[in-house]
This record gives sequence, structure tokens and C-alpha cells, in this order.
Amino acid sequence: MKKSKAVLASVEIEKNDDGFLARIPGIQGAFAEGDTVEDAIFNCIDVATMIFEYRKERNEPIGFNEFDLDKNMRMTFAFPIGIV
Repeated sequence: MKKSKAVLASVEIEKNDDGFLARIPGIQGAFAEGDTVEDAIFNCIDVATMIFEYRKERNEPIGFNEFDLDKNMRMTFAFPIGIV
């Protein structure tokens, strides 16, 4: 049975003139803009997923924050629910 791996990444968000910019430090090219924080995050995740799939097809590691998953593993993550 093939082992599954998870890759976790932190997303940085900043306000810009057009809305928000989200980027993942450590993954070259993983950045995106959006009108809202949520749009910027989801757009950035889409870009990072494309980069991840491209590297996976070429048997290249993503390069950081990879760990093995097993059937008893649980993952917890945080996400923004608003800005005040």
C-alpha cells in the first residue's frame, strides 16, 4: 500500500490597492490576488495546487512541510473568518 503524504503551508495575506494579496513563502510562484481575503486565499491555494501537481508529475518534491499520513492521523488548521 502506497503511503499518503500531506503538505502543509502557511499563507501570508496583505492588503493592496486592488484588494488582497495572498502568498505562500517557500513555494516560488505561489501567490494570487482577490477582492476579499477569502478570494485571495482560495486563488492562492489553486495556484499552489497546480504547482504541487506539476511537481508531483515530474517526481519533484514540494520541498517542505511534508509528512506521512496514516489512518489514525488528524489534521487541524486555522483559517480567517473575518477582519475587523
